[in-house]
Amino acid sequence: MFNQFTAYVANASGWAYAAIFLLALLDAILPVVPSETAVITAGVVAASGHLSVPLIVVSAMAGAMAGDNLAYLIGWRFGEPVTRRFFSSEKSRQRLAWAERQLNERGGQLILVARFIPGGRTVVTLSAGLLRYPWRRFFAFDTVAALIWALYATALGYFGGRAFENAAWKGLLLALGTGFAVGGIVEAIRWLLRRRRGRSTP
Repeated sequence: MFNQFTAYVANASGWAYAAIFLLALLDAILPVVPSETAVITAGVVAASGHLSVPLIVVSAMAGAMAGDNLAYLIGWRFGEPVTRRFFSSEKSRQRLAWAERQLNERGGQLILVARFIPGGRTVVTLSAGLLRYPWRRFFAFDTVAALIWALYATALGYFGGRAFENAAWKGLLLALGTGFAVGGIVEAIRWLLRRRRGRSTP
């Protein structure tokens, strides 16, 4: 299956970059969209020479920024209705309250970290707009966060693919496994910090 995907990408690489952009954009609004997996997969394909690493990074970064800024705009323009519609559960309200508190205390740091937390990035960007967090400051931090995220996901796929040049599917599994491991470590650190500070986090 993966070899078929590689062949498809080789014949339609322009569409692959567009798909990366679109998935990264949608993921900022709908956390169920697998944008990171798509970028990692593209990185694996790039290791076999079918895609350009710089273009993957640019596509992923641009899509992530577009999605984050769209979420910010939604929060700015439609904050209250969105809050009632999508954050009605107790857990969702706790996440929103956490984001509001953290934005007031450490906005830039939160925007950077949230880019690597599916679901968390949506809550933070919507909250930034809802709380009227200065857009220029948000844009600056989000640019850095999107660039780091795009480089990270692309590099995972690329070096995973390079490690298994003759078995691309093994490189994909290695890259995805590393990504999940990094995510698990981040979650573990957040859990320890939460216990130490005695605060709720999303």
